Amino acid sequence: MTIAVVSPGAYSRRALALLPLGFLFLLALLPLGRLLLEGWDGVRLELFADDYLQGRLLWSLAQAAITCVLTAVIGVPLAWVLARLAFPGRALLLRLMLLPFVMPTLVAGLGVLTLFGPRGISGLNLQDTPWLLLYGNLFYNLPLVVRASVDGLLALPASRLLAARSLGASPWRAFWRIELPALMPWLSSSLCLVFLYCFSGFGLALLLGGQQWATIEVEIYTLVAYELNLADAGALALAAMLVSATAALFYAALEARMAVPAKTEPLALLKVNTLRRRVLLASALLVLLSITGAPLLALLARAATVEAQTWRLLLNEDTALALFNTLRFSLMALLLASLLGVLHALAARRSTLMRAAAFLPFVVSPVCVAFGLLLLYPGWTASLLLLVSAYALLAYPFIAKSLAAALDALPPNLPAAARTLGATPWRSFWRVSWPWLRPAFRRGLAFAAATTVGEFAVTLFLSRPEWLTLTTLIYQHLGRPGQANLDAALLLSVLLMLFALLAFAAIEWPEKNHAPDR
Repeated sequence: MTIAVVSPGAYSRRALALLPLGFLFLLALLPLGRLLLEGWDGVRLELFADDYLQGRLLWSLAQAAITCVLTAVIGVPLAWVLARLAFPGRALLLRLMLLPFVMPTLVAGLGVLTLFGPRGISGLNLQDTPWLLLYGNLFYNLPLVVRASVDGLLALPASRLLAARSLGASPWRAFWRIELPALMPWLSSSLCLVFLYCFSGFGLALLLGGQQWATIEVEIYTLVAYELNLADAGALALAAMLVSATAALFYAALEARMAVPAKTEPLALLKVNTLRRRVLLASALLVLLSITGAPLLALLARAATVEAQTWRLLLNEDTALALFNTLRFSLMALLLASLLGVLHALAARRSTLMRAAAFLPFVVSPVCVAFGLLLLYPGWTASLLLLVSAYALLAYPFIAKSLAAALDALPPNLPAAARTLGATPWRSFWRVSWPWLRPAFRRGLAFAAATTVGEFAVTLFLSRPEWLTLTTLIYQHLGRPGQANLDAALLLSVLLMLFALLAFAAIEWPEKNHAPDR
């Protein structure tokens, strides 16, 4: 007889799924349906025949595709070095590569401007060129491709590669014939995510694209916020959602085809004891530093040089209000996201539909979410409940996905043994299952916290003046002329980066008495 492992008490999976599914229906599906209706009713063929909008759409597709190519060309060699060479600090470096992913978009964008802006410390001004946005895309997405490729290379059974080498294949030929084909499912799925993130990205495109290289998401925001042209904005949002949905379907198909690899003996790491390997390692570290580390280092260096009087900004009333709102909005959203994430993960234990539903907030862009909420609930647009719920919608899938993976790895004999010893379902869950799940919960919570702290698009659509946050305050300073406002934005970005670093530390901080490694 099989004993239920994770469902506490008498709650069925259907009851556990009721709250997260209802939340998704009200905060995602209905607003998206309203957005689709607005776009369908507002479709004008001449709208898509407009040269300006055609250029926006083509550039949105092009910058996402170019980023995919660049991340693949740069990321695969970097991943090979990190997966095959042994060097001091290798494990720490693999963990630190998560850092760009938890950085708020405004911090990353301002870091890129500090490095390659009009008065950038590099001396190279890339403003009003497409390279500025492409570099920002690389900063965010290169670690994603590298980490996925490292996992793919490490999953390759050592016997296959050693057999090819023993039959006379050169290292280069073994890579092309053995390693690269085995890597392709991991690489392809990560590139689908890169395309999705770049095409539907908003913060970086708004800050780095400028007027000439703005993407379709920025155009939707402009039509709504400045021109009140909801019909054309809805039509463009519909087109953007079709592209995003296509990329998401490709990603889901690739994920379904990726079988879980069997446990095999990993390939032994190579010692860095030759000149060629030293050059490979040094080159890889230099490329990683120049793409994923340089913007943050440039931001810190420039912030350290601002005048002393600018530091008094941190004591201003607006800064205190923005800090307070950021913290309270994030805390309220995390409480709701934690509840939704736990219930969603428990309900998805044996439900493919629930697992797929967790991807819904990732598929649609924050701009489309906020726009749909604005159309569906016009009377609630100035409601704190709606703002916090939108934050939670974008954050809780991180918790749900992290917990779902931990639940898959939970040995069924542990809670079963507790039940046979007389423990109630609730006691079995809290005393046996939850200690095992807690590290995964903390990791998901940390990513969710970074998302809520740095959320920008939803705040622009749904916020009120008295709900000033760090992201909106930074954006306000950037929109005002003068060096003093730029310096203020730099200092506030450093403050926002510190909050993101706290989330990153929560991901990597070791937990005492944690569950066994799995």
